[in-house]
Amino acid sequence: MSFTVKIRSTINALTGKITNVKRNININHKWYGNDYSGFYVSPVKLSEKSIIYSFGVGEDISFDEDLIKEFGCKVFAFDPTPKSIEWIKNRNIPSEFTFFPYGIDDHTGVVEFLLPKNDNHVSGSVINQINVDEKKTVKASMKCLSDIVKDLGHSYIDIVKIDIEGSEYKVLESILSAPVEIGQILIEIHERFFSDGKDKTKELLNMLDQKGFKLFGISDSKEELSFIKL
Repeated sequence: MSFTVKIRSTINALTGKITNVKRNININHKWYGNDYSGFYVSPVKLSEKSIIYSFGVGEDISFDEDLIKEFGCKVFAFDPTPKSIEWIKNRNIPSEFTFFPYGIDDHTGVVEFLLPKNDNHVSGSVINQINVDEKKTVKASMKCLSDIVKDLGHSYIDIVKIDIEGSEYKVLESILSAPVEIGQILIEIHERFFSDGKDKTKELLNMLDQKGFKLFGISDSKEELSFIKL
């Protein structure tokens, strides 16, 4: 990300406009993906046997492709957004990349999925936040993580990446309570979407800490946060 983004986010954090997140563990980590859709990952235990869950892909799978290229791992990607589904259909994707046209929620079922206000944008949300239009909706299939791992037969996930446009605050508890072990959780937080966003982020951080996840990676924008369970 640009130096300007880093300076702006640092000032906003120091002045209290956004949550001033700080790493609480120092481990080897590396950025995967492009500047705007990537995350820091701890690569130490990753291999071709690793399982990655990527929730929210939009029209950018640079993060997933970088991990596949370096480790040969399997990526299971999920997104219920109509534009994302069409984009994936028309893209030559790696054989290690498997896409599912549904999203993650705290329960399994069909929901009213809110589309972006700007028709040129991609990302929608099950949450009514500032970037979506409650009058523009589609029916979308959603599943909780418990049902997803049951369907796919996974008892351990090396990385769960979550970029779901504000819904991270809604679904995290169900993710942490699912019957599966998780090595790393990568989350893009969207506190700017909500008037009580800082409170939501504080609760999210506390929840992860209570489950033993330590923050090791923070993007320049301070929105992409990477946690590991040691």
